[in-house]
Formats: sequence, C-alpha cells, structure tokens
Amino acid sequence: MLPKYENKISEIRKTMSGTINDINKANKLALEAFQDRDDSKFNTVKEQLLNLQSNANTLDNEIIKTFALFGPEANELRMLVSYLKMNNELVRIGEGVKKYARRMQVHCKGESNLEPLSATITLLHKSTINSITYISKCFNEIESCDIEDMYRKVMVEESQNDDLFSILEKDILKQITKGEELSMEYVKVLGTLRKLERCCDRTVNVAKLMVYAQHGGEIKIYEN
Repeated sequence: MLPKYENKISEIRKTMSGTINDINKANKLALEAFQDRDDSKFNTVKEQLLNLQSNANTLDNEIIKTFALFGPEANELRMLVSYLKMNNELVRIGEGVKKYARRMQVHCKGESNLEPLSATITLLHKSTINSITYISKCFNEIESCDIEDMYRKVMVEESQNDDLFSILEKDILKQITKGEELSMEYVKVLGTLRKLERCCDRTVNVAKLMVYAQHGGEIKIYEN
C-alpha cells in the first residue's frame, strides 16, 4: 500500500474506533440511568450522541475520497467497502441507544411498574454492551485480534439477547393483563426495549463486516 493510503486508512480506523467507544460509553451510561432512575444521566446519553450522524457523514465522505484519490487494489477496496457499510451500522446502533434513552427516561417517570422487569432489562442491556465491547476491543487491536473468535462471542451475546427479549415480551404481556388501563404504556415500553434488542442485532452485522474486511468472501448482512 502507498504511504498516503496507509495514513488515510489509519485515520479512518481511528475515527471509527472513536465512534464505537462513544457509543459504548453512552450505552453504559444509559444502563446506569435506568438502574438509578437518573434523569440527568439520560440527558447526558442524548448529548453524547448528538453529533453522531454529522460525524458519520464526514467519515463517509472521507472513505469515498479515499476510493477516488488512491484507486485501491481489490483487497484494499474490500476494506473500504466494509468500513463504509460498518459506519452505517454504527450510526443505527448509536441512534438506537439515543432513542432508547429518550423513551426509557419517559417510562421511568410514567405509571407503569418497571420493577418486575428491571433485572431482565439490565441483562438485555448488558448483552448489548458486551457485544459492542468485543467489537471495540477487536477494532482497537485490529492487527492482533482473532476476528473469528470476536464474531463467535458477538453471536453468543446476540442469541442471549434474543432470549431475554422473548422473556420480556411474556412478562410485559402479564403486566398488560393485570392492568388494562396501562396496556398502551406497556406496549410502548416493549417498543423501547425493541430498540435495544435491535442494537445487539446490528452488532452482528458489524462483526460480519469485520470478518469480510479481513478475509473477503461474500457480504451477508441482509438475511432472514
């Protein structure tokens, strides 16, 4: 690779690493906000992710400029394509965390009883944090990271996340049957938790793209 190209890739990777770390920090703070029922922490989560989209747009343009200016070889092109798609997935994860924090802040002040759900919500949230942490660690140590091992760990967390969400669906249904006057509120809580569950789903897409960037093959993001 040309030195200038290597420098650009290094800059892109550093920026993406910063995005992953910012999302992870915000996600951990969102969990603390829920556990502590802390209004100020919910607000901080939203503030921390305020510039997520604009920063991602800047990075997309940097990746595209690298395409245009350096005419990369096939393996280098594969890396840039995967980074471009990865950036989109990270934005969706970050936006999901932000929406979760905004909505859960409202639920914590509402009339629905979240205490029976609290332990499972915490586990659901931790599985999402674990997935992002595995990706972050691997991305920060890209030269020595075992990509396949990282991918397997993310898949395990995503599977657990699905199971936990299924438990929450059943528990929330029980809450709805106990008090019909709050049924819509509990439906909204379930929708908020779906945002968190989808964040974990998207970490699988990021992990797949990291595998693709290193080993090639086919991109398989849009699967049933």
